Amino acid sequence: MSNAELIEPGTDGPAARQWSEKQDIALRLWARLSRCYATCSRAMAAQVQEYELTTPQFVVLEALHHLGPLPLGELAEKLLVTGGNVTYVMDRLESRGLVTRDRRTDDRRVVVARMTTEGRDLVSKVFPDHVGRMEHLSRHLTDQEQRELSALLKKLGTGISEHDL
Repeated sequence: MSNAELIEPGTDGPAARQWSEKQDIALRLWARLSRCYATCSRAMAAQVQEYELTTPQFVVLEALHHLGPLPLGELAEKLLVTGGNVTYVMDRLESRGLVTRDRRTDDRRVVVARMTTEGRDLVSKVFPDHVGRMEHLSRHLTDQEQRELSALLKKLGTGISEHDL
């Protein structure tokens, strides 16, 4: 007797598919995208943990490294997180002497995040390893596939941002 025959109809068995093929394709896309993101996030977290950083801490340091000093609100927007999240991460980084927060003199309401010399030194040490790790993890796709996937993800994100938010 199969497992399907052991389950009474309408109880604990799988739900009957009540959506279209087009909807099924979209559902599978989002499931795969979510699983891939979670897998990539775990790989990145393991790498930055070697430097006693969390992923959010590394992302803040990386943003400041590439973009320079930023107001906390702008930093939160770029990282797609809340101001509270940025404040918490900044508290941890500041306690380690990796960043500072300064109020702008022309508008005291604006707090600007800046990397310290120690922060720049750490990012300069960590970032080359990070780039190498991202390249290593991406090796499962050809260079052309990476470019295509990047373009498709940008198109999807831009479309959602412009038409659905």
